[in-house]
Amino acid sequence: MRNRWGILAIIFLVRLTMAFQFQSVAAVAPLLQQTFGVGLPDIGLLIGLYFTPGVALALPGGAIGARFGDKATALAALVLMMAGSAAMAFGDGWSFQIAGRLIGGIGGVLLSVQLTKMTTDWFAGKEIATAMGIAINSWPTGIAVALLTLPAIGTWGGPAAASLAVCAAIALGILLLLFYQPPPASTAGAARFARLDRPTVAAVMVAGAIWGLFNVGFAMILSFGPSLLVERGWTVAAAGSAISLALWISAISVPIGGMLADRTGRPHALLVGGSLGIALLLVLLTRSDAVIPIVVGIGLVSGLPAGPIMSLPARVLAPQTRAIGMGLFLTVFYAAMMLGPAIGGRLAGLTGSAAAALDLGAAVVLVCPLLLWLFERIAASRPKPA
Repeated sequence: MRNRWGILAIIFLVRLTMAFQFQSVAAVAPLLQQTFGVGLPDIGLLIGLYFTPGVALALPGGAIGARFGDKATALAALVLMMAGSAAMAFGDGWSFQIAGRLIGGIGGVLLSVQLTKMTTDWFAGKEIATAMGIAINSWPTGIAVALLTLPAIGTWGGPAAASLAVCAAIALGILLLLFYQPPPASTAGAARFARLDRPTVAAVMVAGAIWGLFNVGFAMILSFGPSLLVERGWTVAAAGSAISLALWISAISVPIGGMLADRTGRPHALLVGGSLGIALLLVLLTRSDAVIPIVVGIGLVSGLPAGPIMSLPARVLAPQTRAIGMGLFLTVFYAAMMLGPAIGGRLAGLTGSAAAALDLGAAVVLVCPLLLWLFERIAASRPKPA
């Protein structure tokens, strides 16, 4: 296949499998608790473990792809993801769930890095923002599909059946990726590396913290929202379907947010307004019975700051520092996503309700505007290039 939009469709569907696997734990969390006799703190830890390998592998992930090839590395990543879900499906103890989650997470990190590069190779200099927006939307779409399908599958056949469904989705991803071809003349060019000065390192890490905390806040509704609704008497399937609305709607609001930021020239206003809006809606969700309107509101608001946040590293990174800088950015993101659900699960266990995790999500999102102010201070203090 040589049509770049066809290639983007392949990348979108393959990347969707990573989101599908990530959400497979939260989608059947009540069933996992019943099957293995664990509590919400254990569920939170299991959710966060998927991002643990990213702390170590985000930086060297690009080098691994350069050594073995993008397509080969992506295929190996999918095989690791399938092995992780297979271990969770056939393992008869909680230790197998932990091991499988880590193995799947290793594959997920490698796949994320390679698919981002492959998208850039095909679209550099031509609709790159549009292509990246579409590729990013595979994440909420995959999570929404998981919330719609896996609770019903898990209710029918148990958590093992849900894990096998993830294996089937990954197998489809492997088949699709076989049709991927590199662009006729790669526009990526040879990778060049340069040292990052301290202000740039600080700015990139703050930007990564903003992206990480913003996603932690949004992840709380995905990870613990179904459990919160089950506490209120909802069925597992109904709870997953209701929470999935936020994902479907955010898939639309993400590109809208990017377009608004570009056309109005006020990306910071979208970031601050979106953060305040999500925090308020998360607090309302734990204290109101108007579940569907609140979830719809979260979906509308949550996508608006995504583009402005992802554009922050480009403000301080030169072309020769972009590869290592984005690796650092993603390392901080993965660290936040590893710790956030685990802490949320611990709080839910201590209080006896998943509502505590959503309140934590509201609190961390409120930190994002403060970090944006810090980012601007650091960016303004950097020495200007000649």
